[in-house]
Amino acid sequence: MSASLSRLEPGPALDDAALVGLYRTDGPLTRVNFVTSVDGAVELDGFSAGLSGVPDKKVFGLLRMLCDGLVVGAGTLRHEGYRAVRLNPERRAWRREQGLTEYPTLVVFSGTLDLNPGQAAFADAPVRPIVVTHGLAPSDRRRALSGVAEVLTIGDETVDLAEALVRLRERGLAHLLCEGGPHLFGSLAAADLVDEVCLTVSPLVTGPGAGRITAGPAGPPKGMALRHVLESEGSLFLRYTRP
Repeated sequence: MSASLSRLEPGPALDDAALVGLYRTDGPLTRVNFVTSVDGAVELDGFSAGLSGVPDKKVFGLLRMLCDGLVVGAGTLRHEGYRAVRLNPERRAWRREQGLTEYPTLVVFSGTLDLNPGQAAFADAPVRPIVVTHGLAPSDRRRALSGVAEVLTIGDETVDLAEALVRLRERGLAHLLCEGGPHLFGSLAAADLVDEVCLTVSPLVTGPGAGRITAGPAGPPKGMALRHVLESEGSLFLRYTRP
């Protein structure tokens, strides 16, 4: 047996600047961020928030601060009750210092446009959101959403994910952070469009019932390289990138 194992010893606590250094990247990037239980559940009592503690929320907020566009599927936006994407004054100031817009842009992928224009994610957004759909989406819903978001039609019968990422980057959204849900993550992975996965393993065993962090079309396995492992209050924070 040629494989070797190494033990990860606890190290000193990392301040905010060190965390930014660990997670910050340059150039176009499609990053996915999820939390899961020890036994692989994507939710607890129906919501991902049940798996998230204070350390996970800190990394969650940090990753939002770093991105140009925050990507989410319509089902997750509805189910998790997304509000407007806002950052605290310190994080907004950091973005301005880096030459970024004060807030990231919310990008919602939806085939049916079954979205409520009055939801705070749209109605209270500090930056006009983008909704990505396809040519068969209902025209009445398209008109309703156009009052609160830019609606992009990309693909005839289904959303062309690869073209969608190109179009978003043409709008200056080079660094994309996808927060799910599992079907969007699965579709991006199947199309080989995921550059990085940030995974929090919550110290909980939830039992059977919940799904995994990916769902939908199958695709060939893709190797990832482990970049770092962090620990706080029993949670592990894993960062994987393309090799």
